Amino acid sequence: MIVLKTGRELKIMKEACRISAGALQTAGKAVEPGVTTAELDRLAEEYIRSQGGEPNFKNYEGYPATACISINNEVIHGIPSAKRKLRAGDIVSIDLGAKFDGYHGDNAATFACGDISEEAKRLMDTTRESLYEGIKAACAGGRVGDIGHAVQAYVEARGYTVVRQFVGHGVGTHLHEAPEVPNFGTPGRGVRLMPGMTIAIEPMVNAGAAGVEVQPDGWTVLTKDGSLSAHFEHTVAITADGPKIMTLI
Repeated sequence: MIVLKTGRELKIMKEACRISAGALQTAGKAVEPGVTTAELDRLAEEYIRSQGGEPNFKNYEGYPATACISINNEVIHGIPSAKRKLRAGDIVSIDLGAKFDGYHGDNAATFACGDISEEAKRLMDTTRESLYEGIKAACAGGRVGDIGHAVQAYVEARGYTVVRQFVGHGVGTHLHEAPEVPNFGTPGRGVRLMPGMTIAIEPMVNAGAAGVEVQPDGWTVLTKDGSLSAHFEHTVAITADGPKIMTLI
């Protein structure tokens, strides 16, 4: 069931999203060679709690950390570890969210660790830009397929592929709500977008083929061909005046 939020609910969600965005920015600023993924996770959790929020990924379906931190050919859901240090040239995807007064925020971004290759930069730029193409298509009266098509067309025109096994989603009193928001699709198809809907749009883009596989830990997702992957996400409100990004500071 798709839940349309009231103005009051959107104000609460905006605070959850502000905290989520601040935590992502805090962790992202700490990305540098030698830092452990556990340290990034600690910084994110401390920020969320300092703002009166709760980490909404932690213990979600058994997930053990505040943030998912995925490096290079890891697509999503990498588990932070005190044994894993970042290296120069890595690209580091951080996905996290916060709960505030019963409502959730969710966002992600990929960060460069030191100097990275031109190919990695291009992948990151394309993924970030495809997110904004998807957001531009998230207009009241349109369809979910409009969003997915906008992302897919932008990505594939630049020689990359979108992950199909994992998709965006509604956000609200639950971290994952209806509808699903794929990063591929046909314009004019799918659920109609209505004012009051709040959705997470999150392109996951591979430099190689689209195939992915879940590792034995039950969480970490890798590209099947070992190619680099990038991930960007915003929580977006559908309004009569156009899409509004909620996870901006």
